Amino acid sequence: MRKFLVLLVTTLITACSSGDSGGGGIPISSCDNAGQKQFVLDAMRAWYFWNTNLPTQVDLSQYATPEEVLEFLKTFSPDGSDGLPVDQSFSFITTAAADTARFSLGEFEGFGFVLKFVAADDVRLAKVFTGSPADSGGLSRGQQILSLNGRTIAEIEAAEGVFAVLDTSPVDFEMRRLDTTEFTATIAQATVTIDAVPQWRIIDAGGGRNVGYIELASFILPAEPAMDTVFAAFNTAGVNDVIIDLRYNGGGLVSTANLLGDFFGGDVAENLVFSKTLFNADRAASNDSIEFFNRLGNSVSLSRLVAITTSGTASASELIINGMDPHATVALVGSDTFGKPVGQVGLEFCGNLLRAVAFETVNANDEGRYFDGLPVDCAANDDFSLPVGDDNDPNLVASLTYLDTGSCPVASSPPAQAATLGAIEALPEVDRRGPPEREFLRAF
Repeated sequence: MRKFLVLLVTTLITACSSGDSGGGGIPISSCDNAGQKQFVLDAMRAWYFWNTNLPTQVDLSQYATPEEVLEFLKTFSPDGSDGLPVDQSFSFITTAAADTARFSLGEFEGFGFVLKFVAADDVRLAKVFTGSPADSGGLSRGQQILSLNGRTIAEIEAAEGVFAVLDTSPVDFEMRRLDTTEFTATIAQATVTIDAVPQWRIIDAGGGRNVGYIELASFILPAEPAMDTVFAAFNTAGVNDVIIDLRYNGGGLVSTANLLGDFFGGDVAENLVFSKTLFNADRAASNDSIEFFNRLGNSVSLSRLVAITTSGTASASELIINGMDPHATVALVGSDTFGKPVGQVGLEFCGNLLRAVAFETVNANDEGRYFDGLPVDCAANDDFSLPVGDDNDPNLVASLTYLDTGSCPVASSPPAQAATLGAIEALPEVDRRGPPEREFLRAF
């Protein structure tokens, strides 16, 4: 099952496969290996956003599986260069069942943590999902992975790579806590349930002004009733300024993003454009424009929006930020976002689902194509020694300072406990724009 933190902005153009038709109206001759490979090629030629750059001739016999066909197509360049925005891991094939579990139920098979490379041989846990196998095994935010199955990170990275090891189960973990004590745990993968809205609250900012804070973990269907509750409370409290914590949110459903857009902009920008969805030239008839709808009782009278971001913030998270920018004062706190202004459609075939990059999104001002990420306004460290959203969390402090003064706080030195693991965030981040297997943040 797909377990990247950098997920997908998705639109539902799926259809049940049959003997002669797959998703998106693409014919499928059979569900044997040859038929599935042909379907992937035909579907990419029809729906892929960069379909004009695909090869005119493909010898499918050179590729053993539909996945190998897709990998060739999404990395192909007519002139042998990498001048196109790199698809990386954006387009992929999964099972229809796993896709439904992920986005309808908020479930995936894994250990239940998000890891971060802070150096080539230094891996930390940025997040551990409550109730997950990792949580039950004693793993928690900020801990360092010292070894996996008895091998150091340096040894593994010199061979198959950490991600390959973590795609197996069970795994023997040797860990170092924030207080530098060490422990070991053997953990097996199991079903992990995502808490889509881990926390929210209304912050008294003084002078009768309330600020809404919400952490949104993923744009999945279970987030929607939770957001209803949160924004109803924000509306009742007269919230005009909202801090949305998207630091580990790699994306999800466009429909959920559109609903969040309504909560933010339905009152102040009703009937104005939130986002435009643009397909390739062959599919231009599918282009669409989404306007804000006033969710009475839930849409806040938004004045300012502060988004807490990292380079794990991608896709639907960036769509929200970019879509709100023409309609409210928007500021980013933390670090630059990932850079994924494109989304996938779901094309079903033979019990599988091809998630192919098929469209880009732009805002009301036709601004998009931020493949290098959205730039941060106020830099702040993601201090692993503190819980996300803690009163002393540098990101929350910077967000409230910006809302209070209109300026970013002066960057501070690492805290006194710099000898502990929590201060590691002061180190340079590993470049996540290398090969796909070196993604900056990944969930397992």
